[in-house]
Amino acid sequence: MFPLYDENPTRITPYFTYGLIGMNVLVFLHEVSLSNAQLNLFLREYAVVPRELTYNFSGEWITLITSQFLHGGWWHLISNMVFLWVFGNNIEDRLGHFKYLVFYLACGALAALCQWVIGIESPIPSLGASGAISGVLGAYLIRFPHARITTLIFLGFFVTTISVPALVVIGIFFVQNVISGLASLQAAANMSVQTGGVAYWAHIGGFVFGIILAPLFGLFKRDYE
Repeated sequence: MFPLYDENPTRITPYFTYGLIGMNVLVFLHEVSLSNAQLNLFLREYAVVPRELTYNFSGEWITLITSQFLHGGWWHLISNMVFLWVFGNNIEDRLGHFKYLVFYLACGALAALCQWVIGIESPIPSLGASGAISGVLGAYLIRFPHARITTLIFLGFFVTTISVPALVVIGIFFVQNVISGLASLQAAANMSVQTGGVAYWAHIGGFVFGIILAPLFGLFKRDYE
């Protein structure tokens, strides 16, 4: 299931959601302009390298933020940005622009730490906006569980769209990650861009922290009309 759009109007223009999407796209365009050697150095510098974070946290903590704007390929980027486009605007609407940005980055950083715990000695860079976006999904689930999401589904060679509650789309996302994470702990610990590994525990951690933090940031309050 792949979300296309939701039937959930907002009261504001989600400038920060647009800005985050734009920043991710710009950084990725920079990535693809680099040679393989330059890209490896770039990822080593700005992605989370668990081993380096373990032994030099004071010098590497900033990668918990910078890694959120890096992606390992076009599909990695596009899928993340579509999820952010569909679900981010409503959370920005409820939290307000600046609290939304802090919430987003905090979920991403905490998600990266969850993945780090799985493999603290790993030399493989960990990167992507998935952890932060998972936090947005967690917030959306508890605030708008019944919002209708128009979703693209693939049934073999047959492709169609259906409208389902957010609870279904996001619930399936979370359950898939829990099952995959539990079934492949070793693979999650050694995920890599080159092998197409998925940071399941960053997704799970970001989702859980999104549920915990969003109410503290005012998800259920109307700060303005």
